[in-house]
Amino acid sequence: MVRLPWPPPRLGRSSGLQLAGRVIQVRDHGERRVAGLLKLSRGIDAVNSRIGKILSWLILVVVIISATNATIRKVFDTSSNAWLELQWVLFGVIFLLCSPWTLLTNEHIRIDIVNATLPKRVRDGIDVVGHLLFLLPLTIVMIVTSVPFFLRSFGLNEQSANAGGLPQWPAKSLILIGFFLLFWQGISELIKRIAVLRGLIPDPHASAGGLHATAEAEAERILAVARTDSQ
Repeated sequence: MVRLPWPPPRLGRSSGLQLAGRVIQVRDHGERRVAGLLKLSRGIDAVNSRIGKILSWLILVVVIISATNATIRKVFDTSSNAWLELQWVLFGVIFLLCSPWTLLTNEHIRIDIVNATLPKRVRDGIDVVGHLLFLLPLTIVMIVTSVPFFLRSFGLNEQSANAGGLPQWPAKSLILIGFFLLFWQGISELIKRIAVLRGLIPDPHASAGGLHATAEAEAERILAVARTDSQ
């Protein structure tokens, strides 16, 4: 049988300061780790925001090309497969390479009428689970499968099946590039959402406004009207 000393030995002031120093040291180490992850998140956000803002101007280019193609086809009764396919490629550039910017600005599609009824912490938890179990696995699968898809097309110098059309491999590379950027934006959003749940940073989307905020406000209005009617 082991006999414990009684009364138990007291920690001296120096020991207490040393223990407190250890706690502070661990806390500072954790804060440095979080600060490093948030710095990574800011870098990802800056890159995808710059790419999205620059490539969004392609919408105007697509409109001009589309209008020009339609005018030439109606007036001169002629057309070009290369210019028609260019519209599709530019649309792919906008859709795939600007999707990380859409996620960054919280303008992606949600079921707002359901999402608006949930508490803020529950919505943040849903975002974390959604990023971990759905968004990031999907982007990884798409990156892995799009690499041989692109390399095969590039190795063959694949061309359009339409006469005078464009090469196909640049368009197929957009899948790889787009999901690669979306993967890193998913990492960034996951870092920020976990930091928000831990109370380390304010919610960056709390007062962001935009179309999503408008949709949430409209959903809340519809729910309020429905509750009034039910009473």
